[in-house]
Amino acid sequence: MTKKERYQNILDWFEANAESSETELHYGNPYQLLIAVILSAQCTDKRVNMITPALFEAFPTPEVLAASSPDAVFEYIKSCSYPNNKAKNLVKMAQKLVSDFGGQVPSDIESLLTIPGVGRKTANVMLAVAFDTPAMPVDTHVFRVANRIGLTHDSKSPLETEKELVKHIPEQILSKAHHWLILHGRYVCTARSPKCNECGINRWCNYYEKKLSDKVEEKKK
Repeated sequence: MTKKERYQNILDWFEANAESSETELHYGNPYQLLIAVILSAQCTDKRVNMITPALFEAFPTPEVLAASSPDAVFEYIKSCSYPNNKAKNLVKMAQKLVSDFGGQVPSDIESLLTIPGVGRKTANVMLAVAFDTPAMPVDTHVFRVANRIGLTHDSKSPLETEKELVKHIPEQILSKAHHWLILHGRYVCTARSPKCNECGINRWCNYYEKKLSDKVEEKKK
């Protein structure tokens, strides 16, 4: 099977069978999404969604958050991972929005990357989700799944994975494909115990093919 065929078959399957191609984070505008994505680093979306309603109510605009303090923000986010650092970044993020962008979240990756707490993955999430711009955010799920099933080959970094996926996935479905891979990694192609027998794309998966081959070799012994 060629790489082109693998991509085509897998993308076609997701297009026909994926139930959702949207983020599981709850938000009402780009500012709220940016907060949620910053909080989601090494934290589950479920936990973030429990935290954000009260946080959004307390800090409804970048101006209000910018005038607050990390200690005040901490009280709302202390149940998520790394709350001290995230509280500091959220206040600095809001101050940057107010001072440099008129209180609005910018819609280009260069500007987004200047915001405290925003790395390339977060910037790409904002492009794909908030601004409907073709982008491929690579988190731990996308990085693992892409390598495991054979969409990438021994990628050493999220950036390598991003470049490879962008090269082979049509622009018009790039952002949807990001969500397909995340949800597949979250619920099917899990890190420790992938549910290969339940997986709809196992017939095109490098990992599953090797798994079957290893079983055959074991029986020969």
